[in-house]
Amino acid sequence: MLCRNSRRGFTLIELLVVLAIMASLLTLVVPRYFQQTDRAQEVVLRHNLIAMRDAIDKFDADTGRYPDNLDELVSKKYLREVPLDPITGKRDSWVVTAPENGTGVYDVKSGADGQAHDGSNFKDW
Repeated sequence: MLCRNSRRGFTLIELLVVLAIMASLLTLVVPRYFQQTDRAQEVVLRHNLIAMRDAIDKFDADTGRYPDNLDELVSKKYLREVPLDPITGKRDSWVVTAPENGTGVYDVKSGADGQAHDGSNFKDW
């Protein structure tokens, strides 16, 4: 025998409670997600700078001079490609420093404005 009051679905109140719980959880999770993506960009920026500086040092050790530009590192196979600056989203925003007594690429820094989570400026890395 079937009962007339048998439940076949959720009530509006139950659905609203579940949605309220989900909204509360999202207010905790979403800000942390965006913080983690920002920190991931900072880590990628640091690794890209390390890779380019290492390629510049190897080029100097092999040839006895610094490369004229970053594209020379690519053409001589020290890098596969000029890395992307993850903060600016561009490959041509790198700031190149020439050596004191000549021309070429002695060091590379990010051209991004702003600060990292530790308070340091991206341009100082």
